[in-house]
Amino acid sequence: MITLKVNGQDRQVDVDPATPLLWVLRDTIGLTGTKYGCGIAACGACTVHMDGQPTRSCSVTVGDVGAASITTIEAIESKAAKAVQTAWQKLDVVQCGYCQSGQIMAATALLESNPKPTQEDVEAAMTNICRCATYQRIKTAVNEAARIMEG
Repeated sequence: MITLKVNGQDRQVDVDPATPLLWVLRDTIGLTGTKYGCGIAACGACTVHMDGQPTRSCSVTVGDVGAASITTIEAIESKAAKAVQTAWQKLDVVQCGYCQSGQIMAATALLESNPKPTQEDVEAAMTNICRCATYQRIKTAVNEAARIMEG
């Protein structure tokens, strides 16, 4: 048995330590907001926060998580998260929606660590792939979320 701290709760899972965190979150625990996109940490659809840092969960095994605190899209509730969600809705960012939980997790992590990012900061942090190519709306929404947080 492996104990994971997920969304503020200790969760005991009976899985191989080599299992990617993504599959434990989705298939064992039942938190399906985190998506599978590529399996090689390239796309970011599987982004979660590990001790507050955006982490691509397809590339981390549960055996390597240790005592880290995992937060999924289902549990983000910070001021930054609320601002991101508000901006996403206001600017109608979502097209197909598949990548959006990972995009929101990346944007939230950025704004939690840097509430007044420059455009360069946004470009550096928002590396998740969007197959609908809503990149400009995503970047605009990150900037809008920063303005919402100021206000």
